Formats: sequence, structure tokens, C-alpha cells
Amino acid sequence: MAAGLEIEINQEKGRRAVRAWLLIVAAFVVATLVVGGATRLTESGLSIVEWKPVTGLVPPTTEAQWTAEFEKYKQIPQYREVNRGMSLSDFKTIFWWEWGHRVLGRTIGAVFLIPFLFFLWRGYIGRDLRAPLFGLFALGAIQGAVGWWMVSSGLTERVSVSQYRLAFHMTLACVIYAAIIWIVARMKAPAPVAAPVRLRVIAGLFVALVLLQIYLGALVAGLDAGLVYNTWPHIDGALVPSADRLLFETPLWRNFFENALTVQFNHRVLAYLILLLALWYCFDVNRTVKDRTTRAYATLFVLLIGIQAMIGIATLLYAVPISLALLHQAMAILLLTVAVLQAATLIARHVRSPALAQV
Repeated sequence: MAAGLEIEINQEKGRRAVRAWLLIVAAFVVATLVVGGATRLTESGLSIVEWKPVTGLVPPTTEAQWTAEFEKYKQIPQYREVNRGMSLSDFKTIFWWEWGHRVLGRTIGAVFLIPFLFFLWRGYIGRDLRAPLFGLFALGAIQGAVGWWMVSSGLTERVSVSQYRLAFHMTLACVIYAAIIWIVARMKAPAPVAAPVRLRVIAGLFVALVLLQIYLGALVAGLDAGLVYNTWPHIDGALVPSADRLLFETPLWRNFFENALTVQFNHRVLAYLILLLALWYCFDVNRTVKDRTTRAYATLFVLLIGIQAMIGIATLLYAVPISLALLHQAMAILLLTVAVLQAATLIARHVRSPALAQV
């Protein structure tokens, strides 16, 4: 009896340790996203023109080494067409942003892998968690390769990275973060919640919609669309731009990724749709669900969307200052967090209720 109780206590301690570790990893991912955003906004992402996963951890330390790095940067189009004549001191500034972003990414790998192996050895990670956690590590490795794939797109013919690759890189980071939060939420195993099936479906849909909105926002950033169309509520002189301005690229699909007007318009429209759906969802949750946590998440989600909309509008009107742009990105991560926790509340804790089936 005592031995069984001791095993149970040790298992609970192990689960708490695993949850704490995953939350630390999640915090590192958020830090990397924020620094990555600053790297993009300061146009620092192309300052390091080589990918050295190990030796790249050591920055230049002598004047000769700094000069050598600067000479490499001078060979790419961004320097020749955008930053020609910049000083070595200015180069060091953009170098440190990109170096910091890369080091954070590699640090995440160590912060994840070393405790993961230790917890496996101690038996703290059950079979139900092993596959998801191995999957997370694989996604992290892929993300590192995607980062260089993104940077390489701006080294030969462009003065900035491809918006396709930038959007994919950022969205994949957010998918990894969302997966970590989901796993942590599932580990708590709280009491089930009785709710209509439609709310469970919509809660899951919100996660997908927020990720899609983050993807569209990254496209906006990659095209510098916020600098071109920085009025609200009108865009290009109208609430809804003319079709010949929205869809002039051929083939048609290119407008949704390469036409700055179309990309930003889609970003705005999806924001409006998410807000309207969240308002209806919040009303429905408070009408049909008794669980206080579920109600709190629904209400918080609506409030955060409203705040995010105001930050987004201000970012546009003030022509994308770094402070507001980073706040907008950080709020997107917070929204994603609440969306995942909200979904975990209703999906992971869902229970059928005959009384609710008819609501």
C-alpha cells in the first residue's frame, strides 16, 4: 500500500516537472518569436549570410573578424541596393539582432532535448506523451532548416526574404508553440465540461483561424503592406477596393500572396470575421455552459481580439513603428494561447450531455 502510494507521488512529481519544463520551452519560443519580429522590423535578417549551426554560436570578437563579416554582407543585394555606405557600427547593430535570434533558436533545441532525454531516463514521460514530444523535437529541427531556407531567399536576387518563406517560418513557430500549450493543458486532466458540440467545433476552429491570421500578418510584414496602405477603415481609398486592384495579378492565386493590397485586405477581413464569430461564441457559451473556466476563456478571447484590433489599427495609422508592431505580434501570441486553452477546455474535457444536445 505504502509502496503504491509512493509510486503515485513520484509520478505526480514527474508530471509536474515535465509540465514546468514544457512551459519553459514555450517561453523560449515566445522570446524567439519576439526577437524574430524585431529582426524583421529592423531589416537585420540578412546580416549573417552563412549558416553555421555550431561555429555560428560564436560571434566576431576582433575588428578583423567584424570586418570580414561586413565584407560578406556587402556582397548581397540588400547592402548594394538598400544599405550601401552603412558604417561598421550600423552593421554590428543588425548583426546582433540576427545573431540573437539564431542563438535563441538553437538554445531552444538544447532546452528541449537535454531535459527530454533525462525525463525519458527517469520514466517521467509516459507512452501517451512520447510520440507528441518526439514530434515536437522533429518540428523544431525542421524549423531550424526552414529559417535558413528563408534567409537564403534574400541573398542573391532580392533585398529581403521571400514573404512565402517568412510566413511559413513564423507560422510553423506558432504551431510548435500551440502544440506545447495544448500538451501542457492536456496533462492537467481537469473535470469534464458539458457543452454543445458546436461550441467544441468552434473552439477548435478558432485555433486554426488565429494561426491563419498570423500567417496573413506575416505576409503583410513580408510585403511591407502596412507601409503602403496605412489608413483605416478605408484601404486604397475605399472600404472594399475595386476588383481590378485586388485581382490584377495572373495567375489569380498570386494576388493572395504577392499583391500587397489583397494581402492586407484579407488580413483585415479575417480580423472582422474572427471578432464577429468570437462575439457570437461568447454569447452562446455564457448562455449554454455552466463551467466558469470555459466562460472566462470565451470572454477573455473577445476582449483580447478587441484590444488586438485597436493595436493593429494604431500600427497602421502610425506607419508601423517597431514598438506597436512588436506589441501587435506579442498580442497575436497571447490570443493564440487563449484560443488553445479554450479549445483544450472544451475538446480535451468535453463530455456528452443529453440536455445540451437539444440546445
